[in-house]
Order: sequence, then structure tokens, then C-alpha cells
Amino acid sequence: MTTAAAPVTALPDDLAVPHEAAPMTRCRILETAERAFREIGYQKTTVADIARALRMSPANVYRFFDSKKAIHEAVIKRLMDETEQRVAIAARGPGQSASARLTSVILVLHRACIERCDANPRMHEMVEAAVAESWDVCAHHIERIGSMIETLVRDGITAGEFAVDDPATAAACLHTAVLRYCHPTLVSRYPDAGVPPVEAMIAFLLRSLRAPA
Repeated sequence: MTTAAAPVTALPDDLAVPHEAAPMTRCRILETAERAFREIGYQKTTVADIARALRMSPANVYRFFDSKKAIHEAVIKRLMDETEQRVAIAARGPGQSASARLTSVILVLHRACIERCDANPRMHEMVEAAVAESWDVCAHHIERIGSMIETLVRDGITAGEFAVDDPATAAACLHTAVLRYCHPTLVSRYPDAGVPPVEAMIAFLLRSLRAPA
């Protein structure tokens, strides 16, 4: 015997979307899907649930997204784009040293993850589904974050702050080291599993990069 999923709250009549422009409709589908994934979980949410909340037919939803997976990929990309925008702002840090900007980037990644996990206990389910079903979206996000970290390492070398022979490898090591602090599944399920404070990890990593005095 299966248990019926909790209903997703329908939008008010004035937000129904049968006749509006395609970009607006896509946006509302994604907003409604994200809310459903947060409220009842990714696995339990169906396209019919999303359509019902929007006062649309499932066929109309399929005009914009050909599958639940496609909707999920778009939702995950929106979340990742938001994080990347915050990281990019921290990475620019006008007037700050490469060390300070790198510190800001790691803290932004960590805080963004904690904020989402605290506000959304089902985030890890969305991430697990993304890894299993939509890995390309995750991989592109990882590449873009890695590229920003590598740029900071190269900036530090140019400024004489860092002394590393291979900036790309150094950046990859940094990225791998901080993954424990910005992966929703690890952060939400194992928050205190022998993990040093993020500030201690940042200090350790910066010492590994710095040129000898």
C-alpha cells in the first residue's frame, strides 16, 4: 500500500498561467516545481502535481519541459546560478588581496549551502537526484567554481602572495578540500562528523599556498 503525497498548494486564480508569455510560464513552472520539491520531496513530486498547482494540464507543462528530469535540471541550474553569482561577487572583492578574496569565496560557498539546508531539509534529495540524473548540470557548476578558484590562485601568484608551481592543480586541491563544507548532502546529514571549523581549514589552505617569508 502506498501513501499519497501531500498536495502542493495551488496558486491563486490570478496567477494561473494558461495564456501568458512562454518565458513567464517557464519561470512559474520552475518556481512551482522548486516549491513542490522542497515541500513534498523530489521523488514524490509528479508533473501532474506541478500542473495542478499551476491550474494547468500536464500536457501544457510538457510543452515547456519534456520530462520531470528536464524540470529538475532547470531548478538545480537556477539554484547553482544563484550561488555562482554570489561567488563571483566575492571573487572580485575590489582592493582586497587574493587571500582575502579566496577566503570570501570559500565562506560564501559554505554559507550558501548551510542556508539552503536549514531552509530546505529535502535539499540533499534534490542534490542526490541531480548527481544521479542530471550530472552534466552539476559538472558544469563544479567547473565554473573551479575556474574562479584557479583565477584567484593565479592572482595570488602574480601578486607574490602565493608560491605554487602548478596553479591548476593547486586550485583543484583547494576545491576538493572545501567540498566537505559546501556539499548539501554532507552538510545536512553529517554536519559534525570530525570536521574542523571552516575558518581553520581556510587558514590551513592559505598557509599551503603562501610564499616563504
